[in-house]
Amino acid sequence: MEPRLSYVIGRLDRVLRRRLSAAVEPAGLTLPAYTALSVLRAQDGLSNARLARRSLVTPQSMSEVLSVLVEQGYVRRSASPGHGRVIRIELTKAGSRALERCDRAVDDVEREMLADLDAGEAAGLRDALIRCGRTLERNGAERAGILKSANEKDDAA
Repeated sequence: MEPRLSYVIGRLDRVLRRRLSAAVEPAGLTLPAYTALSVLRAQDGLSNARLARRSLVTPQSMSEVLSVLVEQGYVRRSASPGHGRVIRIELTKAGSRALERCDRAVDDVEREMLADLDAGEAAGLRDALIRCGRTLERNGAERAGILKSANEKDDAA
């Protein structure tokens, strides 16, 4: 009997997380910290909540990650212009350098993972996984809206 696809993806996720964690550890980073720095490289100046969402962790976990990254000098926090209560998180030059060191190690792990696939298969896999994630996110948001509507109706009754 073939294993369920969700099991195969989950197993890959666990193995990949272990390997990536080991790859970024020599730079003094955890995998969530590396992910946060990568997200900031793509879009600097995010709030804690947005950075957490894009890094796939809770805002509370992101606060812990950011405390360490600030202490390491890899990010800085500053008040958002016009929104004094919103704190922007920005990547520093030291953070960019740490990220570049880790990128090489992460590239090695990804090359190893995809070694048995040709370029077309690797691109197809990436595209398929992105579409699967978007579908689940979209359907989850729609379900949440349906559940919210149903709960609101129940509350009104």
